Amino acid sequence: MENRRVVLAERPRGRLGASTTRLESGERPACAEGEALIRVGMLSIDATIRTWMDDAPGYLPPIELGGVVRGAGAGVVVESRTPRYAVGDVVVGMTGWQEWTLATDEVRFSVVPVGLGLDLATVMNVLGVTGVTAWVGVREVGGLREGDTVVVSAAGGATGSVAGQLAREGGARTVIGIAGGPEKCQEVVETYRFDACLDYREANLAARLREACPQGVDLYFDNVGGAVLDAVLANLAMHARVALCGAIAQYDGAERQGLLNTAALITRRGTMRGFIVLDYLEHFARVQGELAAMVRAGRLAHREHLVEGLDRAPDALSMLLRGENHGKTLVVVDPAVTLA
Repeated sequence: MENRRVVLAERPRGRLGASTTRLESGERPACAEGEALIRVGMLSIDATIRTWMDDAPGYLPPIELGGVVRGAGAGVVVESRTPRYAVGDVVVGMTGWQEWTLATDEVRFSVVPVGLGLDLATVMNVLGVTGVTAWVGVREVGGLREGDTVVVSAAGGATGSVAGQLAREGGARTVIGIAGGPEKCQEVVETYRFDACLDYREANLAARLREACPQGVDLYFDNVGGAVLDAVLANLAMHARVALCGAIAQYDGAERQGLLNTAALITRRGTMRGFIVLDYLEHFARVQGELAAMVRAGRLAHREHLVEGLDRAPDALSMLLRGENHGKTLVVVDPAVTLA
């Protein structure tokens, strides 16, 4: 049986193009002793995948030319030669952009517990890396305090939408989103219950932030970097915390912009700290349980943007980088893989 897969054909120069990846077919991997064979059902499309395509150092090595595009996903175990997984288990982990993958000693997967009462797309969204990242950024790195004024960029995305809701749940006085376009901003307010949302495409973002946050920003959850980060730095409150989660404005060929307002971190005695969620693996099970309870209780709104077909994974990533998605972007590889 064949294994269709999307591989990195060339390093992107600027924006992703049709020649960046290619769809090819190979042999389905054979399951050896100590391994499990997984039929991939759904892929998580995350902005960080774009950074792995570059030949540059990072927290994970670059994707090799000709190698399967790295990315998280979910699937079902169809053959197992290890006690770690049973046939029929639904698992999540680094599947890559392909139809079949192996769980090995080096590449391990987490089994999705039965009885969650959630569908697979919701699990991949809120209980996946994006949801846990939001929790870590708000609670651990950002040190949310009751009464904080919180600002979240890319607030209509999977991570940003959860971050804002967690801030509200944790006692923030005001939660302001930043997103691109009036439709996104309306969604941030109406669906995710932020107090307001500012369109970064409009002029004078720093001035509009000052009006929305007259006492300054206590906690900023940054998914964007660039000019948006600089505008928030100009509006910090005393002892503000900036949690650097991503820099999507710089990922896909955009011209990089230096920051002008870093001196505000000195005058306002602020801190700015980057983080990678993989450094907080010990929190995952507890956080996932907390997030699942919030979803079931109706206290955490979420939205999934489903794209059908493995061959459309590159288009889904490009759409995400352009900000055209709504909520968590997922590619459905095999709709038969479910939690039912």
